[in-house]
Amino acid sequence: MIDAIRAETVTIKGHDDDEIEAYLARPLHDGPRGGVVVIHHMPGYDQATKEMVRKFAANGYAAVCPNLYSREAPGADPDDAAAAVRAAGGVPDDRLVGDVDGAARYLNSLDGANGRIGVIGYCSGGRQTFLAACSLRIDAAVDCYGAFVVNEPPTGMPASMKPILGLAPELSCPLLGLFGAEDGYPAPDETAALSAELDRLGKAHEFHTYDGAGHAFFAVDRPSYRPEAAVDGWQKIFDFFSRTLSA
Repeated sequence: MIDAIRAETVTIKGHDDDEIEAYLARPLHDGPRGGVVVIHHMPGYDQATKEMVRKFAANGYAAVCPNLYSREAPGADPDDAAAAVRAAGGVPDDRLVGDVDGAARYLNSLDGANGRIGVIGYCSGGRQTFLAACSLRIDAAVDCYGAFVVNEPPTGMPASMKPILGLAPELSCPLLGLFGAEDGYPAPDETAALSAELDRLGKAHEFHTYDGAGHAFFAVDRPSYRPEAAVDGWQKIFDFFSRTLSA
């Protein structure tokens, strides 16, 4: 673990060169390091997500989380911002890809960057991680219980939340998937279908499904938190990034 990190709010250029808010954390030591783009969950750019960003910095990575809702609700409470974006139909896929690309370029502009980028997302961010990994050239992707990659969403979900399994042939990097056996979105049959398609295409992937865990089992601020699954999941994430993001 790294003793000294710096964490702060910054401004980056996202889709169409829009200036958007982002949360950055990085180690204060010198030396080459990979970068991690953290895609926040549907509830928004909140303190729990920022804690995850700092966790990556404490483990030796420069990490940044773009605020995907900063255009619709700059400076708003995360719950209010999420509600505003949901009402507007959600984050458009092309804008998400542009924001992740901008975050990756920002990380690679920092001193000590080794040029390798990983993307990780939770909940809706898991789906968006798969989208980004199929739309950009990156080095590693981690999908934490991302739904609607394969199946149609239920009524009431944002209009932008459409299946994207058809993008699988374009997957540009190894994919780690972490899921709960008790989750309904994605349910185990959806993650099995995704794994089967990636097998068919010869795409490198590693999926793990945790018994006794449902959706959001990483969320330490929620009743859904499952310590055993989360601890093992974090170990798998850092093992995966160690293999894929080293210079």
